[in-house]
Amino acid sequence: MTDQEKLAIDGGSPVVTEAIPSGVSGPSVVGEEEIEAVTEVLRSQQLFRYHEGSQSSLLEKEAAEFLGVEYTLLVNSGTSALICALTGVGVGPGDEVIVPGYTYIATAAAVIATGAVPVIAEVDESLGLDPADVEARITRYTKAVVPVHMRGVPARLDEIMAVARKHNLKVVEDCCQCVGGEYKGKRVGVYGDAAAWSLNYYKTITSGEGGLVYTNDRDVFERACFTADPGLPMWTNGDPMVDWQNEPFPRQTYRPSEVLAAMCRVQLGKIEDILSHQRALKKAFLGELDEAKAYRFQHVDDLDGDTGVSASVIVHEKELAIGYEHALKAEGVTVGTIYNDGFPDRHIYSYWDSILEKRSPHPSGYPWKDPNYHGNVEYSKDMLPQTLDILGRSLRFDFNMNMTVEHARLMARALNKVDAVLGG
Repeated sequence: MTDQEKLAIDGGSPVVTEAIPSGVSGPSVVGEEEIEAVTEVLRSQQLFRYHEGSQSSLLEKEAAEFLGVEYTLLVNSGTSALICALTGVGVGPGDEVIVPGYTYIATAAAVIATGAVPVIAEVDESLGLDPADVEARITRYTKAVVPVHMRGVPARLDEIMAVARKHNLKVVEDCCQCVGGEYKGKRVGVYGDAAAWSLNYYKTITSGEGGLVYTNDRDVFERACFTADPGLPMWTNGDPMVDWQNEPFPRQTYRPSEVLAAMCRVQLGKIEDILSHQRALKKAFLGELDEAKAYRFQHVDDLDGDTGVSASVIVHEKELAIGYEHALKAEGVTVGTIYNDGFPDRHIYSYWDSILEKRSPHPSGYPWKDPNYHGNVEYSKDMLPQTLDILGRSLRFDFNMNMTVEHARLMARALNKVDAVLGG
């Protein structure tokens, strides 16, 4: 065995000799355009969205055109977008909503905010909802299902939509980690009854915080609008473009600022370049890999539609995955198993303590003890063994706008080297 073949962890030469750049895609491309757009809003002193030439309204129009939907609503966060979308499709007290065990805690928290109860389901090797487990968890109280497109990879939408149609369920797509992604020729977000984007700092495009609700249903849209602003009819009174068809109802205030909207308009104009670069990195990584010995790839239905922000491999055994992680780090590649017992990652259900323990802001025990709810959902940290097993064997390689194709290839060569030695 040559020095190049010997693992760095055992004293060999590492594959990566200079640090691979890190970063987050949206913030990495912030330039003078965003600064100018935000400065212009500040100078105008028009920081509230309801005025002629509103940045928020312009962003909603441009975002709707980008996704190819009829209606779009800008709000102040991805969580707010999920709450508005869920309320928009009619979710409320007494309902159950199925969510995956691998998603940010906000997905389940948004369900609770509507007064409904989250039912947490297994993920499969797509790292998205397992359609068979979704169907197994449907009860007479199930109102909706939320497929989450995690780390840029669309969920198994064909199978999930089939289950939803079979049982007459609403579908709200959580696209917060897959902004701009596609599934079989169409953008994710157009398959369900409604969808949510996040514009958080860590997302594909960003304004620091923010969210968008998408739908083709006028009633869903109006209900989402009322959810986001209890005073909405006052702000739009006299506007000939607004003719509400539903009765308003009082909810929270999730209005965005014009600063948020102005920055995001610039970022939306950069999204295709971001997606193109990320996808090129992931394809370079995958193209450089040798035949795997002790791992298989995450299941991806549509590699071309994947946003390219990450690539995951699933090692055959958990202990071996930990060995791969340590060896890869010694080779100069920052990687880790998605789930490990030592890090309380709120993207994994077993660390959703506040939900697993059914904590409520009110002594009534809302929403689990709401008199409208007659189901019986129980939670525990080990309730989804398939999910914990898969995540515990999954290694995630991340890509960003500061990387080159050669960086992605180096990451693949490091995996080839580790797999050749440890894979047996």
